[in-house]
Amino acid sequence: MNIKLLAIGKTDNKNLQALIDEYTKRLGFYIKFDLEIIADIKNVKNLSEAQQKQKEGELILSKLTATDHLILLDENGKSFSSMGFADELQKKMNAGIKTLVFVIGGPYGFSEEVYKKANGKISLSAMTFSHQMVRLFVIEQIYRGFTILKNEPYHHQ
Repeated sequence: MNIKLLAIGKTDNKNLQALIDEYTKRLGFYIKFDLEIIADIKNVKNLSEAQQKQKEGELILSKLTATDHLILLDENGKSFSSMGFADELQKKMNAGIKTLVFVIGGPYGFSEEVYKKANGKISLSAMTFSHQMVRLFVIEQIYRGFTILKNEPYHHQ
């Protein structure tokens, strides 16, 4: 299985980017992982929330193939413990999914078209985090999940 993380907009914080790079590198020891950044939409001041979600949704959908298994990072998604998330990763691998795609949307969430295409939604927390921080948290949790599956000493229960 391959895992891809799609995210809207670049990370401009060098410290966060260094940590994202570190966990991306670590994750590469377990699975093929790609972080793909979708450029911010231009002139968002002239767009309504709905128009911005629509344009971002079109860009997200353009990055997917017909066989991708799409999971949205969404505040209304299912919450997991780290152990539960590791189990979920194992289930996805056992199901023969070729590419598992996690998506971090823009500031207003996802368009209806993206929700319709999604195979599931997960929530990292009931709290709100910056989109840049969520990237780090998702990558770290995927890494943690694989260390759990391999019975390595990274996660302490």
